[in-house]
Amino acid sequence: MASFNYDKAFDELKTLLEEIQAPDTSLEDLSKKLKRAKELVKKCKAKLRQIEADVEQTLEEE
Repeated sequence: MASFNYDKAFDELKTLLEEIQAPDTSLEDLSKKLKRAKELVKKCKAKLRQIEADVEQTLEEE
């Protein structure tokens, strides 16, 4: 996950949300966008858990 960029993923999620909410989004596109959004949410959650663990470890070392 070293190449994962949380900020870029979050920005992509915001864009996907706008596209999903657009009235002219086809069902096929909606399905693809939802799958991509699900992948990004999963990766973002994992990154946040990793950062939280790193912060907790750092605080315990003091």
